[in-house]
Amino acid sequence: MRPGLEGIVAGVREVVGRGLGARETAFAAADFLRGNLPDIGILTPEELQGAPGQYVSKPLHAQEEFSVVAVVWQPGSETVVHDHVAWCVFGVLSGNEHETLYRDMGTHLVEIGRADNRPGEVSGFAPPGDIHKVRNTSGEVGVSIHVYGADVVSRGGSSVRRVYDLPVRELTGSR
Repeated sequence: MRPGLEGIVAGVREVVGRGLGARETAFAAADFLRGNLPDIGILTPEELQGAPGQYVSKPLHAQEEFSVVAVVWQPGSETVVHDHVAWCVFGVLSGNEHETLYRDMGTHLVEIGRADNRPGEVSGFAPPGDIHKVRNTSGEVGVSIHVYGADVVSRGGSSVRRVYDLPVRELTGSR
């Protein structure tokens, strides 16, 4: 196991072993990660290069109950609007992960919030209500550690349950 990962795996394993609900597990895992966020050296210099113009997921650990993935974000790279197969916790090591949150209204999405997640910040969430899009808005390569409440490595490294291609509207009208 790579240096800096062993403590994260042990701590998340303990949190998951409490048998809490998904939302409570996400919040407890976020509390743990907040105090145990590794530094950027958890990845090799080659891994930190990522891929031009996009983000790359690097699986770090997987077991049936959870997985740990590093995500390397090139400046300007972004996800599609999506939700997740399980609870998720992420901690930002570098860059700025700008997150836009949505609610599914059936025929369209409504934007319900935005957040700028900066180095050292940790957040967690659980389905339902986890529809979002993330973009590295900084001019540097972004790196974040994600802990998912499922073995996403066997799913090809993706925690995405569904991609949303619905129009986005504000609460008071079209956008």
